[in-house]
Amino acid sequence: MSTPVEIFDTTLRDGLQVEGVTATVEDKLRIAEQLDHLGVHFIEGGWPGANPKDIEFFARAATDLSLTTSTFVAFGSTRRPRGKVDEDQTLQHLLDANTSAVCIVAKSSDYHVTEALKTTLDEGSAMIADSVEFLLAHDRQVLVDMEHFFDGFKANPEFSFRALEAAVVKGASHVVLCDTNGGSLPHEIEDIVRQVHAHVGNDVVIGIHCHDDTGCAVANSMAAVRGGARHVQGTLNGLGERTGNANLTSIIPNLQLKQDYTCLPEGRIERLTVVSHRVAETLNRAVDPQAPYVGSSAFAHKAGLHVSAIARAKDAYEHVDPVAVGNGTRFVVSEMAGRATIQMKADDLGIELDGPAINGVIDDLKRLEHEGYHFEAADASLELLMRRAAGWQHEFFEVESMRLITDELGDVFNTEATVKVWVGDERHVFTAEGNGPVNAIDTALRRAVGRAYPALADIHLTDYKVRILDGGEATGAVTRVLLTATNGERDWTTIGVSANIIEASWRALEDSVVYGLLHAPS
Repeated sequence: MSTPVEIFDTTLRDGLQVEGVTATVEDKLRIAEQLDHLGVHFIEGGWPGANPKDIEFFARAATDLSLTTSTFVAFGSTRRPRGKVDEDQTLQHLLDANTSAVCIVAKSSDYHVTEALKTTLDEGSAMIADSVEFLLAHDRQVLVDMEHFFDGFKANPEFSFRALEAAVVKGASHVVLCDTNGGSLPHEIEDIVRQVHAHVGNDVVIGIHCHDDTGCAVANSMAAVRGGARHVQGTLNGLGERTGNANLTSIIPNLQLKQDYTCLPEGRIERLTVVSHRVAETLNRAVDPQAPYVGSSAFAHKAGLHVSAIARAKDAYEHVDPVAVGNGTRFVVSEMAGRATIQMKADDLGIELDGPAINGVIDDLKRLEHEGYHFEAADASLELLMRRAAGWQHEFFEVESMRLITDELGDVFNTEATVKVWVGDERHVFTAEGNGPVNAIDTALRRAVGRAYPALADIHLTDYKVRILDGGEATGAVTRVLLTATNGERDWTTIGVSANIIEASWRALEDSVVYGLLHAPS
């Protein structure tokens, strides 16, 4: 029988401390719903009373969140030095949050007690004991996050044990050992957790909370579990200040798929990839394509040798079945592709390609990638290329011409695009202004064909990337444009390459619209 390990997600607090990431109250509610959908045991909502956003969030969570799996947790700290628990504002805010469980941060390093808090070690342990006792008296489950535990233990284990005992004796359900500075290594973590486990036994659940400053947060968390921890804290996608927090999207499958631990309810780990990406989209912080398990490249295969092997034995180059975490095998096509890669990609797309057509695709790929195309990053343009090789030609519209005019009027630049297209036997001419050339030609094309294809209204651009391919040519350099779009159900990327950035953008945009119409929901 597998051993249960609790998952405590702190994306809504620790995760939002990463530079460049912010979330509205609505965003935080939607993320909490996704975490509950995944099935984590605890969702830490933030620090109630810390700012207007968190005040509103906890107020709305009480009425707007209907969690079915997870326990919602408010975060705070112990009472202040030489203070009284019944007068402590932070503890009162924890009670006002009206969550069934609270997590309080406590100093477990003698250095931080004497230097940061400027108080005695006796007072440091009393702050923990008093706070736990007070919160338990108000019917709260109390988890204590032992800040700087590992650094403190290395310097003075006697006080670190005193801090633990102060929490355990007063009835804390969990003591969470935090590698706050992220400087510990796996062998140190495992050894210290074993010592803690020997000291407290089964009187309390031992937790681990790692930061990733050495790049070891995932390994450290797993080492802690080997040492006896049965509660792991981290964030989805490893978000967090500095170099991030322990990444739950790696820890969960590492423990559950590769070792004899159960981290999520039955049937939930298959939701890992989609939840990871939904949270990333909400925070406008894309998942690293090479992220283990959930990245778009996690099970992508480019080299012809790998692909031909997978064609014969699917697990030849995959350490787990991608479906187990909700991901999938992907065959990346480039100038390195062999016949097996092209055939498998065509089969995956439902395109029938005979021998000559496959050879034609390979020749086209080599020629176009030599010119600067990069089909690994533009699956939609690749699909259209393969369909055309099979004899397909779209009949959505035919472009007669496109013209772009930019006027400088004082300090203002105006951009105007005119598109002439045929839709069936009808000729449409539309002119549109935009805040830049891509926006103008996109708007004009939509107006030209939108009446015939209402599904176009659901398609919008989400990203536009430009790369100069031969900088030595300065302003005459060849430009690669990657354009990403969505219809709300699927995302796709198209590509255009030209020495003329407008032409490159237009080619990518035309492919994007064609692909969107081809796959429009029926």
